[in-house]
Amino acid sequence: MRKILLPLIISLTVGGLAVSCGKEKPLNSESNEVITTKDGAKFVLDTLNSRVEWKGYKIFKSESTSHFGNIKFESGDVTIKDGKLESGKFVADMSSLSSEDLKDKKEDQQKLNGHLKSADFFEIEKFPTSSYEITKVTPTADGDYNTVLDGNLVIKGISKPVQFKANVSVNGSEVNIATEPKDIMREEFGVKFQSPAANGVIKNEVTLQIRVKGMEQK
Repeated sequence: MRKILLPLIISLTVGGLAVSCGKEKPLNSESNEVITTKDGAKFVLDTLNSRVEWKGYKIFKSESTSHFGNIKFESGDVTIKDGKLESGKFVADMSSLSSEDLKDKKEDQQKLNGHLKSADFFEIEKFPTSSYEITKVTPTADGDYNTVLDGNLVIKGISKPVQFKANVSVNGSEVNIATEPKDIMREEFGVKFQSPAANGVIKNEVTLQIRVKGMEQK
C-alpha cells in the first residue's frame, strides 16, 4: 500500500508546486498599467479653474447633516506623453479652505472656516499646504471613468496612499482631470477635533473630489 501511496503523494506535491509557481508568473507585459515618469510634455495647473471639493458630515452621512466647500490649488503640474497622462503633483493652499454651503450666512461661514483652519482640525499655520502626487496611472473602462490614479495624499505632514478613479481628457494644449468622489478617514491624517466627545458626533469620513485643469507649458 505504501508503495502505491508514495508515488501518488510525490506526484501531487510536485503538481501542486507547478500550479503554485504558475500563479507567480509575471503579468502580461502588454498591460496598460503605467508607472509614472517625468517624460513627456509638461502641463501647468490653471489654479483659477482647479480645486479640491470637500464634504464633511455631522453624526450621519447625509445631505442634511453635512458641510461642503472648496480648497484652491497653490501650484501643480502634470506630464502628458503620447496624448496620455503620465504623472502629476498638485499642491493645495489650505488657507483657501472655505465652506460653500454657508456662503449666504457670512458670520456662520467665517466661524466654521476659522474653526476648520485652527488646531482643532487642519492647523494651517503649521501645515499650510496639502498635496497629492500620482505614482501610477492605469487606463480602465469603468463607467464614467477612464483612468485609475494611485498616489500619495499628504495632509498635516502625514502621507497615505490613496487611489482615485478619474476621467482624464487631453485636448491639444489642455488637460482636464476629474476624480470620482472619494471618502478618506480624516483621523488617519491627524485631523481630530480636540474634544473626544465632539469626535463622536462628527463623522470620520471626509469626501474629496479633485478637479484639475492644466495648460501646456510652451
